[in-house]
Amino acid sequence: MSRKYKFNDKNGVYFISFATVYWIDVFVRDCYFEMMISALNYCRENKGMKIYGYCIMPSHVHLLFQVEEKNPSDVIRDLKTFTSSTTETNCRISSGKPQRMATMDVPASSEKV
Repeated sequence: MSRKYKFNDKNGVYFISFATVYWIDVFVRDCYFEMMISALNYCRENKGMKIYGYCIMPSHVHLLFQVEEKNPSDVIRDLKTFTSSTTETNCRISSGKPQRMATMDVPASSEKV
């Protein structure tokens, strides 16, 4: 998605959604689904992202998150850049039936917000 997110409070908890180009059903294939999970885990482990919940739909992602000590815009930019480049180099989009419906939720953290 090309629109810029506005994060007024860098320590706030935010809900965002972002979609694939032309809303193509990308995340119905295991390789793309796992790639998104890996990217979220990387941001959680290395970028200071606290993930309170997410839902990966066939053509878009919903994310409830907070970032510690960094600009949320930078972390989301890095997440999108990583997933975009990984998609282009490691997976090929092909037509066909979905392998599975790719949805996932994570329970809310017990940490105070």
